[in-house]
Amino acid sequence: MPSEPGSLQDPLWRALAVFRFASLAYVVILVLRNATGYAHPLAALPVLLLMLGWTGLAAYAYARPTWRGWPLLLADLSAALGVLLVTPWVVGHATLADGGPTLGVAWVGGPVVAWAISGGRRRGTVAALLLAGADLVVRGGFNQSWLNGATLMLLAALAVGHVARLAVTAEERLQRAVELEAATRERERLARGIHDSVLQVLALVQRRGAHLDGEAGELARLAGEQEAALRSLITSRPADDAGNYALDLRTVLARYATPTVSIAAPASPVWLPDRLARELGAAIGAALDNVARHAGGRAWVLVEEEPTAVTVSVRDEGPGIPPGRLAEAADQGRLGVAQSIRARLAELGGTARIHSTPGEGTEVELTVPRPAGPAGTGRQPD
Repeated sequence: MPSEPGSLQDPLWRALAVFRFASLAYVVILVLRNATGYAHPLAALPVLLLMLGWTGLAAYAYARPTWRGWPLLLADLSAALGVLLVTPWVVGHATLADGGPTLGVAWVGGPVVAWAISGGRRRGTVAALLLAGADLVVRGGFNQSWLNGATLMLLAALAVGHVARLAVTAEERLQRAVELEAATRERERLARGIHDSVLQVLALVQRRGAHLDGEAGELARLAGEQEAALRSLITSRPADDAGNYALDLRTVLARYATPTVSIAAPASPVWLPDRLARELGAAIGAALDNVARHAGGRAWVLVEEEPTAVTVSVRDEGPGIPPGRLAEAADQGRLGVAQSIRARLAELGGTARIHSTPGEGTEVELTVPRPAGPAGTGRQPD
C-alpha cells in the first residue's frame, strides 16, 4: 500500500534513493576497471545510461507516495532483471562462470529494498528470490559470487522489511496516541461544563429528597443514580491499545451513598477496567440490598487499593447470619449471596469472604485482581 505523505517510512525511501545512486557509482567504477575483459565492452555504455536514467526516474517516482504501488514496484524489478539478463552478452559467460560480478552488482538490490519498504519482510524476500534466481540462470550454475549476492539480498530484504514494519506500527501507535489525547482533552472540557451544571443539580436533588417518602423520594433516588452514571461516563478513560476502558470505582459506588450508607474510598481515582468496575459495583449493590433487608440498612463501605488488587468491605451492625443460614438459603432457591456476590466475584477471578457472628453484624469482603496496563493501573495509554 502507498504510504501517506509525512509517513515515518519517508526516510527509508530517501535512503533508498541515496543507495541507488551510490551503487550506480560503484557499478561505473567496476565497469571502467573490468571493461577490457568484457565480451562486448562498448555494449556496457548504453546499459549504464539506461541504469542512470532508471535510477533518476525511480528516485523521482518513489518520492511521491501515491506512485508507490504495484506498477512502479514491478517496473523497478523488471529493470533489475533486464540488467541481469543482458549481462551474459555484455560481460561474457566465461567471466560469470568464473565468479565475476554481474553488470548490475549491488545496483540490482534497489528493487529488493523498495519491495521490503512497501510490504515488509515477505515482499522483500520475494523480490530477493526472483533476482537471485535470475542471477543463477545467467551464471549457469552455483558459485561463491552467486551465493554471496543472494545472501546479501535476502539479508537486506529481512532487515529493511523489519524496520519498515516497525515504522508502520510506530506510526499507527502515534496516530492512536494523538487521537486519545484529543479525545481526553475533549472529555475533560465536557466534564468541566457538566460538573458545574448538571451534576450539581442532580446532587442537590438527591440530597434534598433523600429523606422524603413517596414519589419525591423516588425522584431523589433516580437523580442520585443518574448523577453516578453521568459522573462515571465523564470520568472514564479512553480505551487503550487493547480496547480496555478504565473506570473510576468511586463513581460506581457513589450511587449507593445514602444517609445510612457511608462510603470511604481513597482520595485519588481507583481505576479498573470498565467491566470489572461495574461487576464489582453490582456485587456491592447486592450486599447492600441484603443489609437493607436484614440489618436495618445502616452500612459502611471501605475501599482499599493495592498495586495488584482492590478490596471492598461492606460492614453492618445487624443481627448477623446464623451458622448454616447461607447454605439453607441456597437450598431454598434464594441465591442472592451465592449468585449475585460469590459467583460474580468468581467470574472476575476474585474472592468473596463473609464474616458474620450472630448479634455482632456481618462483613462482606470482596477482592478483585487489578490487571496491569493503562486500564488497570490508571496509567494513561502510551
